[in-house]
Amino acid sequence: MQIENCRETDVAHVGAFYDSVVLWLDHHINYPKWMYRIYPSESFVREMTAAGEQYICTDKQRLVGAFVLNANPQGNYQKGHWKRDLPDGSYMVLHALAIAPKLQGKGLGTAVVRFCTEKAKADGYKALRLDIVPGNLPAQKLYEKNGFQYAGDADLDRGIEHIPAFSLYELNW
Repeated sequence: MQIENCRETDVAHVGAFYDSVVLWLDHHINYPKWMYRIYPSESFVREMTAAGEQYICTDKQRLVGAFVLNANPQGNYQKGHWKRDLPDGSYMVLHALAIAPKLQGKGLGTAVVRFCTEKAKADGYKALRLDIVPGNLPAQKLYEKNGFQYAGDADLDRGIEHIPAFSLYELNW
């Protein structure tokens, strides 16, 4: 699997990839509570690509995953019960990780976590953090298996009615 920054020419394809993952989730169990064409959406991908923060995962030129990696928690992470007190900007945050449904459970999520950890370390950050919807068991299992520690549930002041709180996770080094 190759991981690289999303290019402007990839935006529509990556938006369609997220749409297909959300539709699959809607017909199974939508653990992250993503909403079709709302989040994650093509406009979200366009914005993150312009910022240089959208990544794609490919295998033999086939899109198999996508995620965002940046230093923006997109909410009030100060509410977390972190093991290490770090100011915003000193840690990276992993967002919107999606793996093609037919390829889940084959190690691609772990490869993404390793990539993000290595990039955050190389760029001088002190931790990798993230948030998931409480009860998102596949995500919880992935992150805990890769050394993340639970840092409590908190309302991140995002104003999302159907997700009043998020479960926070951190990986410190």
